[in-house]
Amino acid sequence: MANDRPLEGEWALILGASSGFGEAVALELTALGMNIFGVHLDRKSTLPNAERIVRDIKALGREAVFWNVNAADAEKRKEVIEGIQAKLKEGKVKTIRVLLHSLAFGTLKPFIAKSIADMVNKAQVDMTLDVMANSLVYWTQDLVAADLLGQGGRIFAMTSAGGARVWRTYGAVSAAKAALESHIRQLTLELAPLGITANAIMAGVTDTPALRKIPGSDEMLTWAQRKNPSGRLTLPKDVAEAIGLLSHPKAQWITGNVLCVDGGEFIVD
Repeated sequence: MANDRPLEGEWALILGASSGFGEAVALELTALGMNIFGVHLDRKSTLPNAERIVRDIKALGREAVFWNVNAADAEKRKEVIEGIQAKLKEGKVKTIRVLLHSLAFGTLKPFIAKSIADMVNKAQVDMTLDVMANSLVYWTQDLVAADLLGQGGRIFAMTSAGGARVWRTYGAVSAAKAALESHIRQLTLELAPLGITANAIMAGVTDTPALRKIPGSDEMLTWAQRKNPSGRLTLPKDVAEAIGLLSHPKAQWITGNVLCVDGGEFIVD
């Protein structure tokens, strides 16, 4: 009899697990039978949401191991990977099935302003690209080197229309999204012999905490809903369900893409 729950007992690692897309994907994969490793960076005021997600996962009979650390810090990355290794030694599953990169921490300042102090600077651009793009490469390198990501593995990275289009104050983040998509293409080439797929997921405009930090986000939400042929905004759940489908073993030949999960929003001017 064919296994109708092929992800049962597998593990996912979600970078940015405590809100928005990361939260939704964690809960969707849990519903499909997966256990969740989560990395998030929360202060005291937002930490209860991460704790609630852990409780929700465990209430569904799955395991959840979360770290409240900076995912872009090399030493913290090492600590998390060592923790994952220790945890997986306890069970039958020795690798991660899904890696989701959903880190949304960058500078939202214009390139050009009346005052130099109001312009984005080198340190801010470097930080934005490091967190929102380059960290994907470093996590993947370390996971592969530790034999924690192998045949049948799935890598997903959250991009946006901003990788190809412009929005006020979004320049550094836009550059990071474009770089992230480039990293996905390169990883696809180099990981295919190992049986690991890599895809960027371009969600439609979604009302998340990260989006709300963008100046003019209310205008962005109104514009997106008006132009979306499906007549509504994208929901985190829409993205999570798509990633759940793409995590299935039958999706092995889907790799190297920027996949729109937006109800048709991106194709409409």
